[in-house]
Amino acid sequence: MRQGAMAAIGAVLILLGGMLAYFTQTTNGIRIEDVRFKGAAGNTMSALVYIPRNASEKSPAPGILAVHGYINSRETQDGFAIELARRGYVVVALDQTGHGYSDPPAFAHGFGGPDGLAYLRSLPYVDKENIGLEGHSMGGWTILAAAAAMPDAYKSLVLEGSSTGKPFAADGTPTWPRNLAVVFSQYDEFSGIMWGSEYARNVPRSEKLAAVFGAAAPIEPGRIYGDISKGTARVLYTPAITHPADHFSHEAIGDSLDWFSKTLAGGTPLPPTDQIWLRKEIGTLIALIGFFVLLLGAFDLLLTSSAFASLRTGPVHSDATSVALPKGGRWWAVFWISALLPAITYYPAFAIGNAWLPASRVLPQAFTTEIAIWALLNTAITLALLPFMPRRIARKGVAGPAILIALATVAVGVVTVWLADLLFKIDFRFWVVALKLPSATQLTIMLIYLVPFTLFFVVALRALHANFSRLDALAMGHYVTTILVLSLGIFILIGGQYLAMWLGGKLINPFPASPVVPLSTIIGIQFIPLLAAIAVISTFTWRRTGTSLPGALICGLLVTWYIVAGTATQAAV
Repeated sequence: MRQGAMAAIGAVLILLGGMLAYFTQTTNGIRIEDVRFKGAAGNTMSALVYIPRNASEKSPAPGILAVHGYINSRETQDGFAIELARRGYVVVALDQTGHGYSDPPAFAHGFGGPDGLAYLRSLPYVDKENIGLEGHSMGGWTILAAAAAMPDAYKSLVLEGSSTGKPFAADGTPTWPRNLAVVFSQYDEFSGIMWGSEYARNVPRSEKLAAVFGAAAPIEPGRIYGDISKGTARVLYTPAITHPADHFSHEAIGDSLDWFSKTLAGGTPLPPTDQIWLRKEIGTLIALIGFFVLLLGAFDLLLTSSAFASLRTGPVHSDATSVALPKGGRWWAVFWISALLPAITYYPAFAIGNAWLPASRVLPQAFTTEIAIWALLNTAITLALLPFMPRRIARKGVAGPAILIALATVAVGVVTVWLADLLFKIDFRFWVVALKLPSATQLTIMLIYLVPFTLFFVVALRALHANFSRLDALAMGHYVTTILVLSLGIFILIGGQYLAMWLGGKLINPFPASPVVPLSTIIGIQFIPLLAAIAVISTFTWRRTGTSLPGALICGLLVTWYIVAGTATQAAV
């Protein structure tokens, strides 16, 4: 492939994906505004406001406050926001406190819910008599906080994979919250926390749910209890999906659309099945793929510069051709140890972090800390095993150029994400995988976690290539091998968990006393494509340089950015 062709392909993919996403979310004249506003405590809140063409001061439109779940951001609700805006609703897609671009800490100020509802009601083109609230998971507790603070400021409410009651919301009753729809999936990982039911499929029999509905269990899904005109209506929907699929499901999104069409006046009637939001997700997926292609192309172009001549592979680096594990019994043993070790240490690392290292000013993001513990634990094990791995002649004089080329490559990525946000008002995402620009606070936090993640990649990728990489290896087989080594173990772990959920109705919990397994399992879904992408980046850069260091530094920067910008900040920095 010609120099620069890969970078050009990446740029074209980003452009095409960005255009598809943009024209989907702005269909029928919808306008999107990226806003910051002050909360009651002086904290800065962030939101995307979707404004349909029909909304004006002379003709105000119904409004919806839509809120994402824990460790997500405002863009996660784009399926709801796009479809509601298409139906003539003004949508404020809020970043909870401590998430996205809203000030930390998380959990503060009613999760930001009262501030979000007050902001929605302040918009002159919103009909204040027809306001709905929609929240997924912890976003449900966010809108319940808004409903408790302003009980007469909304007309109906949808809880997606969420619940009333302790520890984070007021107890529900047959009259509060007003006109309630509960969308709770048959394979939801949090049924015990939410509704006190060990199995999600038994939630209709939950006594807690029955108390909110004012009826004897079991609750009949799809049946409306109470009276919409009196604000006491209740309905339960039970799509056959998982908790994170609630915001990526035509059925779950359609249930919300159906409920708001029944309980709010105004808007543009459309069938709940008429949905186009998936086009945006496909667009941002194409852009995400283009992002990685562009990074590799940028690295390739930078490598042609004389400044990085010492990194380029040549005859002097022929040791990288001859040294690696030969295919055989030992190769397979090392393959399975390498693949399964990250999976074996996964839950213990999260449990250790949860029990011993709560969020603080030093380590302000709880889940980033837990992932860092997992990384450091695997780093220590790999260092202990390094003496038993094939050895290559140490390359001299590559550290400085490797650092510079890594910084330059990732800088190209940062500029690209910034331009995509500026031109198309998108980040790069597909379902639970999302890469977005960090805030100023998150940039500071990145400096805290950059060291452990980079150390992990320097050690882990050195071991990966010492064992499995040869410069004369066929490209396809080389890439497949490294992808499987890095991601297969986590794939087996997470796949096994969801097989257990499908067959037995719940996840396997090796730490019953710890609350981390459901959430860390959901987080683990992201690890599979992320580790596969790391394998591609690392193998691509190794094949061009004969050293794992440039790829390790790129992955350290990229993964720290990805994790810190995409999770919650639980402590003030």
